[in-house]
Amino acid sequence: MFNGVSNEVMYNKIYNKIKKADNVLLLTHEKPDIDAVSSVCSMIELLESMNKSYFAFCNDAPSHQFDFIPHIEKIASSRGDGAKPAFNFEDFDLIIVFDCGSPDRTKLADEISNRSEKQFLIEIDHHIKTEDYANLELRDSEAASTTILIYNFFKANKIKINKNMANCILAGILTDSGNFIYQTTTDKTIKISSEMLSLGANLPRIMDNTLRNKKLNALKIWGKAMSRVQINKKYNIAFTALTIEDVGDLDEEDLEGIPNFLGNLHDVKAVMVIREQNNGTVKGSFRSVHPTANVAILAQNLGGGGHIKAAGFTIEGKLKLTDKGWKVI
Repeated sequence: MFNGVSNEVMYNKIYNKIKKADNVLLLTHEKPDIDAVSSVCSMIELLESMNKSYFAFCNDAPSHQFDFIPHIEKIASSRGDGAKPAFNFEDFDLIIVFDCGSPDRTKLADEISNRSEKQFLIEIDHHIKTEDYANLELRDSEAASTTILIYNFFKANKIKINKNMANCILAGILTDSGNFIYQTTTDKTIKISSEMLSLGANLPRIMDNTLRNKKLNALKIWGKAMSRVQINKKYNIAFTALTIEDVGDLDEEDLEGIPNFLGNLHDVKAVMVIREQNNGTVKGSFRSVHPTANVAILAQNLGGGGHIKAAGFTIEGKLKLTDKGWKVI
């Protein structure tokens, strides 16, 4: 198990596994964010330079707003007959899962748990551990993004970071650090970002696609979420809710920034945004900048997980507004 970013033995072991592999499967979680797909795409760049056979899969197609990320079009999301992935899981001798603490979120949990002894699975993640499912686990919950672990992996193995890799690494850092405002941002985070710029990462393009990318309809929904904010004075937690009717046909990325924005509220320990999804579930997102708050514990109690200052959960049900406030039924 990985216990520190300076552990070069772990990085070298992963690289040796990649070099010896005949066919590599790259996976990440459903409804992927930019850090997740950037991690996959940076590894695609490496595998192609090594002429390795690989297949990249995510249960949900990445948002069109991610199109600026190199190799994004190579992540498949299609499924064949009987809701089976459009590839044969057994064909791969090495499986690498990025930014995903639970195999359930890959939608390949059965295949992962029943994999053969010849199939080696590596997990690379910067979230707090929730499940033990990998043969080799590379984890640093203090890192601002999973792409920082990819950067460390490249450096430890003396792999030259090119422009495509730099764009992937910087995109993951920017989005998962909230543009350097989260507490996971350290001097090393800034130094790595600066290095990526010197290697050709296009900061204006990343910013245009991650920060200045909101549609008018999305901003109207943001306004509705703001107008419903209430504060639980007992626990000093602010919260708001959005229904299916509120959200309409907006995609995940249009709404993802609401918890981050509300996390800037003054004098509250944490914020929670609950939102209905069209699959009969309710998604909750916690954010906090308070020095003593640990929202990961709250999320874990609801079956989710995440970071100390950014976590989430998903539960079955729908939202209903009652005289006593919003409830999940």
